[in-house]
Amino acid sequence: MDITDIGKGSIVQSVAGRDKGHIFFVLDTIGDYALLVDGKIRRIENPKTKKIKHVRFLARREDMRVYSKIAAGIRPDNAELRKAVALFADSENESS
Repeated sequence: MDITDIGKGSIVQSVAGRDKGHIFFVLDTIGDYALLVDGKIRRIENPKTKKIKHVRFLARREDMRVYSKIAAGIRPDNAELRKAVALFADSENESS
């Protein structure tokens, strides 16, 4: 996968900074930056602005309800984000 794959609703992992290793959803992209949320550390009301080169693309899960909301421009609530990130992290740990 490539940096160009990162877009609304993508699931990414931070590779630099204090939040290194954390999994986030991309709320939106603005130029070379992505707005990241996870519902816990970075809530929907205060997304993290991070350079796209400092995140690693993990997946684009169209089957997740959160992805559908973000892609449609609807803001999911923080509980939905937390559950989706936890579900994705659990599925990644099982496949490893």
